[in-house]
Amino acid sequence: MTRSLLIAGAAIAALSLAACGQKTETKGAATPAEQAATPDANPAATIATPADEAAAPVFVEKASASDLFEIEAAKLAQATSKNAEVKKFAADMIAAHTKSTAALKKAIADANQTTLVLVTVLPADLQAKLDDLKKAANFDKAYLENQVDAHQGALNLMQRYAQDGDVPAIKAFAASTAPTVQQHYDHAKTLRDATK
Repeated sequence: MTRSLLIAGAAIAALSLAACGQKTETKGAATPAEQAATPDANPAATIATPADEAAAPVFVEKASASDLFEIEAAKLAQATSKNAEVKKFAADMIAAHTKSTAALKKAIADANQTTLVLVTVLPADLQAKLDDLKKAANFDKAYLENQVDAHQGALNLMQRYAQDGDVPAIKAFAASTAPTVQQHYDHAKTLRDATK
């Protein structure tokens, strides 16, 4: 009996020590208040909080910048890539994001939000990503990786605004655009995973 207790105790101690050595990931576990109270590693970062993205001016700026970036990156892909599938994806992105920009412009007009304007020049962070893409050793891989990231960010933006946005016509735009962005994300991910 004593021997059984010693073995059970040793097993519990070993499991406890093993658990102590494991890293636990708490990503996403913080409440919005905790996230707001946590200082950014880069104080100059301009990543808007979900609350900021629920305001039409911030949403319109980010959504139109995203479309502009997608179009410019796709033009670069068409000029640079040797892969027919990547070129076709890029052509699809030009068409889809041109259509998305027109739909956003219409939503703004329908909402009579005359003070909201679309971005016509890439913000510095997106221009830097485009500049880095131009220098990529493996262009196709870099472009597709970039597309996965960009579409994930755009999908998050659309979903948040569709849920919490402050202008109904623009909320409807975000809700109707999110499924297309999801398709782009899925397609980019499939192409990225198949590209060496």
